[in-house]
Amino acid sequence: MKLFLKTLLTVAWKELVDLFRDRRTVVLGLLMGPLLFPVLILGMGAMAEKRARTQLESVLDLPVIGAGHAPSLVRHLGGRDIRAIDPPADPERALREQEHDVVLRIPADFPERWRQSRMATVEILYDSSRQDSQIPVARVREAIGQYGQQVGALRLVSRGISPEAALPVLAARRDVATPESKRGMILMFLPYILIFTGFIGGAYMVIDVTAGERERQSLEPLLATPGSRSALMSGKILAATVLGLLGLVLMLGAVAATLALGPRAMQMVSMTPRLLAMLLLVLAPIVLVGCTLLTLISASVKSVKEAQSYMSVLILLPILPTVVLMVSPVKEQLWQFAVPFLAQNQMVLKLVRSEWIEPMEWLVYFGSGFGLALVLWLLAARLYHSEKLAISA
Repeated sequence: MKLFLKTLLTVAWKELVDLFRDRRTVVLGLLMGPLLFPVLILGMGAMAEKRARTQLESVLDLPVIGAGHAPSLVRHLGGRDIRAIDPPADPERALREQEHDVVLRIPADFPERWRQSRMATVEILYDSSRQDSQIPVARVREAIGQYGQQVGALRLVSRGISPEAALPVLAARRDVATPESKRGMILMFLPYILIFTGFIGGAYMVIDVTAGERERQSLEPLLATPGSRSALMSGKILAATVLGLLGLVLMLGAVAATLALGPRAMQMVSMTPRLLAMLLLVLAPIVLVGCTLLTLISASVKSVKEAQSYMSVLILLPILPTVVLMVSPVKEQLWQFAVPFLAQNQMVLKLVRSEWIEPMEWLVYFGSGFGLALVLWLLAARLYHSEKLAISA
């Protein structure tokens, strides 16, 4: 056992020293993600916030077809910073070509129905496939709705009827969501980013120290040393796991900095040192699973290119829980904490939302996570003990 641990630590230290000698690789592997993440999130957040503020606060030019049929409605829209302009010759084409975000059509029978105190219909034309049109359409719909409520109330009052008679039941809404859970909604993207970083963090090192050394014919002398092959393999996995955890720490720091410097909605979320430490603890099993799985793959292939070909599939695995939950949301159940990637997704969301995690959930989560890593380790150790591994490609 003493020899096993000595071999494990020696190999892990040797691999880490060799890796950090190549500073360019370390910088690209460890810092590229944490540096790009704040730039992308802050940039997109600033652009979205600026666009929303511009669309909400600026005067909206609204093409109105038949503006002369409802002058009072047009004046009401003007009081809401919605200016009526001449409509295009082909409104539908203008919307599809994004010349305008929304067009209002007032039918010719509007004045007659108005004088008869009957319901008059106006038509809001827009292209729902254009995200830029959402805010302008909402502004127009809200302004028309307010106008209809005001006119309806005045009609009732003129007839000596209370406006409340037209509203026999009022549905009052009460949101029981906590501030923490609301803040958690802002970070729906966070689980995928962290799970992906942890799962793939040590990928290039694992591939290099197994498939790469085999291809360079430097693995054969190492396997000929007195140390057991299981210890040699475990040392490589330990070095890759340390690298993956280091990359995860840097990504957590980047997330915390992004939330502190981001738009006002993001600043509502406080990434305390305790929360960051809990997230690192929760994601530790997936780092070990990723390094062990990649070790198993690297030991079963003959070249680095073949090992890298599996990356296109492995990259998709962390996103599967997010896609499944979006298509078919399910209530939280204990079995979910035993499913790889789904378990990490649930645990990260619970921590961000400041929700209590039951002891049984912790037990199932860590038991299944480290249990899966052990199964993968045993399979990889079996390949490492094969004589085929010592034969270079």
